[in-house]
Amino acid sequence: MRNRYTEEQILRILKEAEDGKVARDVYRKYHVSETTFYRWKATYGGMQVSDRKKVKELEQENERLIKLLAELTLYNRMLKDANLRKR
Repeated sequence: MRNRYTEEQILRILKEAEDGKVARDVYRKYHVSETTFYRWKATYGGMQVSDRKKVKELEQENERLIKLLAELTLYNRMLKDANLRKR
């Protein structure tokens, strides 16, 4: 499913609502449902564009570290198995 709006655009839409406009007017202006608007607000509420970029970088780093841990765990298991076979 492709999103119509990027995260930066979503943050700008939410900012518009935070700046005093009525939420109903904002989500109607951008043709999104009330449910979508409030889901965005729950996910991105209070974030700035720069904050979201930092979170995205941290998520990517976390993903890389999880893969590295999985590889090291597998390597460790292989070494233990090889050591048991030698005995």
